[in-house]
Amino acid sequence: MSAYSTNEMMTVAAARRLGNGSVCFVGIGLPSKAANLARLTHAPEVVLIYESGPIGAKPSVLPLSIGDGELAETADTVVPTGEIFRYWLQGGRIDVGFLGAAQVDKYGNINTTVIGDYHQPKVRLPGAGGAPEIAGSAKQVLIILKQSHRTFVDKLAFITSVGFGEGGDHRKQLGLPGKGPMAIITDLCIMEPEEGTNEFIVTALHPGVTREQVVANTGWAIRFAETLGTTEAPRADELQALRALEARTAAAHGQQGGEE
Repeated sequence: MSAYSTNEMMTVAAARRLGNGSVCFVGIGLPSKAANLARLTHAPEVVLIYESGPIGAKPSVLPLSIGDGELAETADTVVPTGEIFRYWLQGGRIDVGFLGAAQVDKYGNINTTVIGDYHQPKVRLPGAGGAPEIAGSAKQVLIILKQSHRTFVDKLAFITSVGFGEGGDHRKQLGLPGKGPMAIITDLCIMEPEEGTNEFIVTALHPGVTREQVVANTGWAIRFAETLGTTEAPRADELQALRALEARTAAAHGQQGGEE
């Protein structure tokens, strides 16, 4: 089972960032897939929290939304949404916030609101949900999305969720309690904030990916770490768990498995 897709590499790389026993506030879509893969492999004691109220969710299939009954049915407990945000998130009890994005910039700021002018947008996106609070208050944030010129942009049309703001210590100036985004995991590479500037730079390339590919799919002048690593390829057990999860989800929802 050596062959794998770039999406599988991205999901596996993101899943590996979650430690066993950590408390993770999970977004729907790619973050949920990666977080549940972590739970099914190296982190069986990870506590997954969704903004609709489930704590310790253990879905057998990926949820369609935060209101999916699978989350409540498999959770250790379900509490009001207000408690999730006030007690858990704003109370500093979330170790990792796991977010997706429509667009991200060099400082890890996220746009999920509009493409184009706010009042007359080219595209109106799903919106903020709980992401601004997660980005602000979680102890650290992980971002996962596919990489292209359209998703990695020099200037966001709208900042929905703050990463490091304008860079440097701007996040601290804004008074946000969490450390901010600690990694952006894509289908090409892993990026981490540069010390001091907090600009995201490439710290590891996925197997077979070149610097030129990353540059061609980034909307700003992306830089690379002096010591550039290579992501470990997905192991057989990781691929088996991921593909089984996707197959169960496809069967349950009447969809084709695999790609997000």
